[in-house]
Amino acid sequence: MVKDPLDPAGPTIDEAALALYQWTLVNGPLTERLLPRAASETGLTEAACLAALQTLTAARLLKPADAAAAAETAWQAENPQAASAQLLSDQEAALRVREEELRSKREQLQSLRDEFAALVPVYLQGRQHAHPHGTIDLVTDKFAVRAMLVDAVGASRTEVLVSKPGGAFPPGAMREALPRDLELLRSGVRMRNLYQHTTRFDPATRANAEQLIAAGAEIRTLTDTLPQMIIVDRELAFLPAGPGGALLIREPSLLAFLIKTFERDWETAFPFSIGPRAAREISEDLKQNIVVLLANGLKDEAIARRLGVSLRTCRRHVSELLETLGAQSRFQAGAIAERLNLTSVLSADGDQQLGSPLEGSAGCAQCGRALPPSSSTGRPRRYCSPRCRSRAHRAQQRDNPAAE
Repeated sequence: MVKDPLDPAGPTIDEAALALYQWTLVNGPLTERLLPRAASETGLTEAACLAALQTLTAARLLKPADAAAAAETAWQAENPQAASAQLLSDQEAALRVREEELRSKREQLQSLRDEFAALVPVYLQGRQHAHPHGTIDLVTDKFAVRAMLVDAVGASRTEVLVSKPGGAFPPGAMREALPRDLELLRSGVRMRNLYQHTTRFDPATRANAEQLIAAGAEIRTLTDTLPQMIIVDRELAFLPAGPGGALLIREPSLLAFLIKTFERDWETAFPFSIGPRAAREISEDLKQNIVVLLANGLKDEAIARRLGVSLRTCRRHVSELLETLGAQSRFQAGAIAERLNLTSVLSADGDQQLGSPLEGSAGCAQCGRALPPSSSTGRPRRYCSPRCRSRAHRAQQRDNPAAE
């Protein structure tokens, strides 16, 4: 069997070999006549000493001494760096050859991948002509998806709708997309982005959002999860499909459904504003939803995923809520929240459900309906639901554009 030149397996320098190597360094060349002495002084048996000699010669740490200077066969200690160079030179040379072969093969595969990726737009265009009433296509190659998304957004004429769950966005992706988005806004394309509340608390994501808003983009946030999608000119939608892949939707009925879903979430979302007051309002909304999810029996991990926050942040909020409610356990917190009617404040679409608000509570400043109990900070609420708060905020912006 031929040994693989890249096999790194070699002699193992055990304690016996190390002891004999150190003895040879101190006492000079090792000869067959000196083996019993070396064994005695290192505490090894003669058999173990002979085995250690074989290990050291295989590792090139002991090499034959100059025959002319020695009357018998002798071995002298070698510098470990020189020994490793002698032992591994063949393997390193073989590795360099293999690396070059792999690099060449990768270049061939990437060239072939690029050729096929270049055919994707041709395929999609042909599909569109063959099915003028709409198509649904699956693209699994992430590079092709990225190229098509950049082309589609860059060629948009009227509007781009973005719905993206999660908290902080990847800094590299934001830096890459920002110049393109700003150019779109300058060209008059309307851009509406829906994020989760937690994006407001990431400095990089917040800074990116503020630049887009300053250029004319509209951004709103929600507490709960939302579908990830990008809709271009209401004619093409990108939906995630598998790791790196995407569904390209041109089918009118499905497009209409996706747009309706976006508009529904948009109506109940909070405008992305700046200032400490906005952050406080969002924080209260997050806590309110955590109360509801706690009462529904969700674990911290599930709540964190749903709200787009880290597990650590979620647990901190839960701990604060337990302390505020005077609860000793999550179950007790849910029971107290139910008894205080805290879990019926929000319905599935964001509207208030009538419960038993505290006596003497004022009506909602937007719709006049009864208000829920005060927030965990003790401050009275002004609005009965996020929808009313959002409507009031928009009305304030229309009446006084400089209020922000």
